Amino acid sequence: MTDGGAPEGVRRRLPRGLVGALAVTALLALYVVAIAERGAAMLGSGEPLLISIGLAVLVIPLLVIGLVAREFWLAARVQRMADELAADGQLPVDDLPRSAGGRIDRAAADAAFAQFRDAVDAAPKDWRTWYRLAFAYDAAGDRRRARAALRQASALFRPRD
Repeated sequence: MTDGGAPEGVRRRLPRGLVGALAVTALLALYVVAIAERGAAMLGSGEPLLISIGLAVLVIPLLVIGLVAREFWLAARVQRMADELAADGQLPVDDLPRSAGGRIDRAAADAAFAQFRDAVDAAPKDWRTWYRLAFAYDAAGDRRRARAALRQASALFRPRD
């Protein structure tokens, strides 16, 4: 095994969507810099009202930086969880039937979902069950609950090192 969890001689691919996420983050960084410059200019005006607005405007870049950092941290944890599951041969497999257009059959996704929900009910402190539940939510098209389940899995995850 290499440090990244991939077997020797196997090149590890970049996670899907990483390039797009980095591009959007770079664009967002430009926006944050522009907003921060405006806020700093308002602070330097000497006008009490503009100083107040400038302080409020500077909160926006701080929030954005915090939210972006949180999402990248979660993505890194999710990748570590996936690597650990893959190393153990337990990574969920997307084998649900699909339509000719590639959409997952909703009835099949709903039927598969029940087993993952039952597994979480049986072992609520096991990050693996939450990870698989997130996978099932995603297959069923419920992205909001999938992210919530991934956050729960991440909170319970203790990497092997």
